[in-house]
Amino acid sequence: MRGLLFFPLFLTITILLSTPTTPLVVPATGGNSSDNHNQIPSPYTSTLLARRLFLLTLHGTLSTTFPASSSPPHLQNHPIGLPDYTASCDPDDKSNPTLLALPIATSFRNALTPGSNISLSLQWVPPPSRKGKEKKSNGEPHPASLPRLSILGHLERIPPPHRGVERCFTTAHPDARGWVPGNRIHESVWVRLVVKDVYWVGGFGDRAWIGWISGEKWRGVTEREIEGVRLPGEEVEGEEEEEGKGWVRWLSAWIGGEL
Repeated sequence: MRGLLFFPLFLTITILLSTPTTPLVVPATGGNSSDNHNQIPSPYTSTLLARRLFLLTLHGTLSTTFPASSSPPHLQNHPIGLPDYTASCDPDDKSNPTLLALPIATSFRNALTPGSNISLSLQWVPPPSRKGKEKKSNGEPHPASLPRLSILGHLERIPPPHRGVERCFTTAHPDARGWVPGNRIHESVWVRLVVKDVYWVGGFGDRAWIGWISGEKWRGVTEREIEGVRLPGEEVEGEEEEEGKGWVRWLSAWIGGEL
């Protein structure tokens, strides 16, 4: 009788506990999909997804232009894109990408010239499935359907003390330890890419938002909000199970008279 009386309470509490903690997952669909009924994420949700993509993607392409003083002259004002490491390690603003700049490298030689701009392009690549199941080839999302972004801004040196920048960056990129400031090979400095604007492509335009995100909106979201969304291919089944498991187990024991 006790179990029957409290069964509605059990269901209500379980629903209330599980609903707010379930991350919003944005699905990716291949180019041959005819399902256009997915709701397009809002600019706000897309900003959260963009910040999450930046947080989880540790390699990108830096695009710069050769300054007017470049030699040979035919390189002047010509763009160039090269891959590099990035991480969210800025001690003052985690929304600014942190880079380990070697002034001898082309990208940084260009970008550290006074008045120069730089952009960082990031592409989302879903992690391998942890379930051990083989994915069908027709179920794989096309690269064009996956989110990507380009961060536009300028570089600033991160002044000492670096307050954990080195530890944070080398945790993300262990092989970068040999290139940190003070190494015996090349001069290097910690820099932040100060975000001015972000161009976001969430995927195909009939099921994803595409557009500009201002630096103010980029910086205006919290870590908790970012944790509330998931990019295509991120697995959340295990997270959802664990969220309610402890409460359900406790309530079941209490209703059954075990507590």
